[in-house]
Amino acid sequence: MADALIDDLQLMLIPKVGPVTYRKLVRHFGSATAVIEASIATLEQAGLAPNLASRVSLARDRAEANQVLRQCEESGIRVVGHDDDAYPARLKEIDDAPPILYIQGEITPADQLSVAIVGSRRPSVYGEQMAKNFAGGLARAGVSVVSGLARGVDGLAHAATLEAGGRTLAVLGGGINQLYPREHIDLSRRVVERGALITEYAPNVPAIAPQFPQRNRIISGLSLATLVIEASEKSGSLHTARHAMEQHRDVLAVPGRVDSEASAGCLKLIRDGAILVRHVEDVLEALGHLAVPVKQPSGQVVQQPRELLLSDQEKQLLNLVGLEATPVDEVLTKSGIEPSRALSTLTVLEIKKLVRRLPGNFIVRIA
Repeated sequence: MADALIDDLQLMLIPKVGPVTYRKLVRHFGSATAVIEASIATLEQAGLAPNLASRVSLARDRAEANQVLRQCEESGIRVVGHDDDAYPARLKEIDDAPPILYIQGEITPADQLSVAIVGSRRPSVYGEQMAKNFAGGLARAGVSVVSGLARGVDGLAHAATLEAGGRTLAVLGGGINQLYPREHIDLSRRVVERGALITEYAPNVPAIAPQFPQRNRIISGLSLATLVIEASEKSGSLHTARHAMEQHRDVLAVPGRVDSEASAGCLKLIRDGAILVRHVEDVLEALGHLAVPVKQPSGQVVQQPRELLLSDQEKQLLNLVGLEATPVDEVLTKSGIEPSRALSTLTVLEIKKLVRRLPGNFIVRIA
């Protein structure tokens, strides 16, 4: 493992050095290595309290980092630094991205097309059904589902995604070896098989209450949008929605009864500008254009999430239309579809504003 990553890891393992202090120190000194090698006096001059400066100075042997790396190797956990190619690109965009991630399982390029689903830990029957419907529907459409593996909506969303054959990412509020809640151990193993467990906490760090609001920024940061399903006005799910707004990501909410306390948080979000969604089609329509196209395992290249709503024939023809002018005759020849059917399908794609006809019998895909 690169020395720079070991030093990043060591710095983050020092008590009281969170992401904010880490970024401040690295900006000041230039690297984690320079921070760890600095004298106590120099660290104090940079603004550290004497006790924290002493802790940083005592970390020069990198003993904690090496111990954690051994734990990770034994547990099949990968340690990924912010500058690593394996670090999720969308998460890297947020201001307070974790310097270090611990990942068990695999994050794939297809997970760039992802939606967070969060909600009540004690959902009503309606909330349970909505969580299953949205998670399963998004999974079948080819969207990865991100959540927090908590009781209630989180767990239901992960389980429904897996049952639909989809991919799911679970962001934890503690270390992977201290999984919480314990009743989700079996679910977590299934998540690893078709996705990943992700956390900013070392493997043996227990999950404690203050860490859950912190992990919520990672849930929203990994996702194109955050969908809130049934939340009271005091629900932790609203923290995730707030993070999404600060990250300039869409917030979607499922409406409920106006006289239901369980839906008060969702109704407030909608009142304040969140997008009201009734079904999976609403979610995909709301996501808009992707900054970077996502290639799915099927080979389909997705420019706009609503393309996932297309029929197989529509998808086939759409993928034959380039982002630069493409001759219509070329599309018809490559499709192998009877010309009249192919032409009518291209007309449907044009009506859906996914392609545009050009003079001279050319067609272009709308990016």
